[in-house]
Amino acid sequence: MNLAFRFSYFGDRFFGSQMQPGLRTVEGEFIEACRILGLFDDWREANFVTAGRTDRGVHARGQVCSFRTGKPERAIEALNEVLPADIWCTAWAGVPGGFHPRYSAASRTYRYYFFAPDNTAAMHEAAQEFLGRHGFSSFARVGDRNPERTILAARVFEDGPFAVFEVTGESFLWNMVRCMATALERVGRGDAGAGEITRLLRDPTEQRIPAAPPEGLVLWDIDCGVSFTPLSIDEKSRRHLADRHRYHAVMAEVAARLAPDTPQYKTF
Repeated sequence: MNLAFRFSYFGDRFFGSQMQPGLRTVEGEFIEACRILGLFDDWREANFVTAGRTDRGVHARGQVCSFRTGKPERAIEALNEVLPADIWCTAWAGVPGGFHPRYSAASRTYRYYFFAPDNTAAMHEAAQEFLGRHGFSSFARVGDRNPERTILAARVFEDGPFAVFEVTGESFLWNMVRCMATALERVGRGDAGAGEITRLLRDPTEQRIPAAPPEGLVLWDIDCGVSFTPLSIDEKSRRHLADRHRYHAVMAEVAARLAPDTPQYKTF
């Protein structure tokens, strides 16, 4: 049976999502859990694939993978028990044999979190310049790939002390969302305007916009045209998220106290 899983991960302890020899990666941990459960022996023969790759430190709320197995009930019932605490499945679906989460995806949505920007409204207005099909050579690591991409939706909104850049596109280039985030952060600080984004889209330069730090980026959702059945997050993953929340709250407070002349911000 061909199964698809929607899954999440907290990316700070992974060297990215793609398998790399000798390094802890999301795919490596997921495949190892499948092997422990006897779902397959060889990930290639099982056609294990994910919908896309994320860099080191990037998180996911709605990543998708698929693989073939002769033990679908075991996969559905036990994967969350065997996966490490920083990966958890949130839904599953039976899919056709020709399903491929990458090529079947109609769109992908990312969110980037900024802390306390000065002008969220200006950031939102500037984000509209990304809509439509453009060449993103100034906003990505392109290499030998086609720099043109289509952005379907973009917005910036406030969420507590944060501003969130949410962008949906058919596909994205390497570091593209993080470079877009840097450009919008400059707008929020008053260091640039929407016109700068427009100019770089129309007249790319050899010097690209630097990528924002990976820790603020979340692969939010992937539209694969699949109707998923929800799965409950397991207790060890709930504890892991609570522990990470406490850790980062403490580190934010420590950082603030080590800089006594810096205004104290309530972040959590």
